[in-house]
Amino acid sequence: MDWYLVTKALHVISVIAWMAGMLYLPRLFVYHAEAGPGTPQAETFKVMERRLLRAIMNPAMIGTWGFGIGMLALTPAWLSDGWLHAKLTLVVLMTVVHHLFGRWRKTFERDGNVRSPRFYRAWNEVPTLLMVLIVFLVVLKPF
Repeated sequence: MDWYLVTKALHVISVIAWMAGMLYLPRLFVYHAEAGPGTPQAETFKVMERRLLRAIMNPAMIGTWGFGIGMLALTPAWLSDGWLHAKLTLVVLMTVVHHLFGRWRKTFERDGNVRSPRFYRAWNEVPTLLMVLIVFLVVLKPF
């Protein structure tokens, strides 16, 4: 069995699951901000946001990092490639955004949101931009 390919497949699966959550959670924030605190819809969004983050996004992020590190352990020569350094920088940035979303979820949970739906619409684009850049770096390996 080729352990590199197994690790790569698990990495890709984890990335897909993580990105699904990273694209969906800020959209839930938009709807939650529109609903306003204390409404039945807001209470439903709290449950959806918590479950998405804890059951899908957090494990997927951990899997992405773990299997990514596993691939590096199996191909350490990549550590000297510039594209990998750029990719890892963007993945760290994606992780920061993930944790930022987690903080905002807790703010919604406490009915403390003061930001507009427009704010969350703008942030909904950040994971997409990071994903596009990461994919181009991985596929093209430009430097």
